[in-house]
Amino acid sequence: MRHNVRGHKLGRTTAHRTAMFRNQLASLVQHESIRTTLTKAKALRPIAEKMITQGKKDTVHARRRVRRWLPDRSDVKRLFDTISPRFAERPGGYTRIIKLGHRKGDGAEMAILELVEKSDD
Repeated sequence: MRHNVRGHKLGRTTAHRTAMFRNQLASLVQHESIRTTLTKAKALRPIAEKMITQGKKDTVHARRRVRRWLPDRSDVKRLFDTISPRFAERPGGYTRIIKLGHRKGDGAEMAILELVEKSDD
């Protein structure tokens, strides 16, 4: 039985996996949509949801917690100033995963992870 076992290891070391999620989260904040494998999208989704929830609080402590995942200050500012205010009235479910089918090279199932409410620009 798999009691108390969460998340996907994705065949990577902890440091590699953390770095990959940080990079993908930064891309999601910058572009509001990323194309990745379905497994990575499912693993990244809870992290992204938690960062947007922190952005809704807009406290110094929340900014420091988000800064652990987003190394670039401009990404943190974008999250707190433009992305999180859009979800102020929403209790959760800030992202969606759209399945795209299988990748030609290795047959991995691809998906788009995007924010539910996109900006107009």
